[in-house]
Amino acid sequence: MLRVGERVRHEIAALLARNEIIDPLLETVTVTVPEVRMTPDLKLANVYVMPLGGENAEDVVSALNAHAKFIRGRITPALDLKYAPQFRFFVDKTFDEYGRIDAILRSERVQRDLASDDDGED
Repeated sequence: MLRVGERVRHEIAALLARNEIIDPLLETVTVTVPEVRMTPDLKLANVYVMPLGGENAEDVVSALNAHAKFIRGRITPALDLKYAPQFRFFVDKTFDEYGRIDAILRSERVQRDLASDDDGED
């Protein structure tokens, strides 16, 4: 599953880089594909995307979902799988999670706890 997901990720990223999808919104943004999660039967690919800067993320995902059949037709021959997976696009929330965790780690309360641990080790 991981290997196929990574292959799908590379193919979708290459397709988006070539601007083969005719859509006014998609032609104006750069989209990254951080992760693709395949179902165990390899028939469904959940594709997580994020436009550069994070602006209009929901609109970009809607546009990609609208063009999912086109994307499937362009990518499937390169995958050489028994079944052509269906693609569902989602906004990648991991960047938000990283930011939230970083903010917690930098908070005064955590820094105070870390400082008190350092003092106790001497």
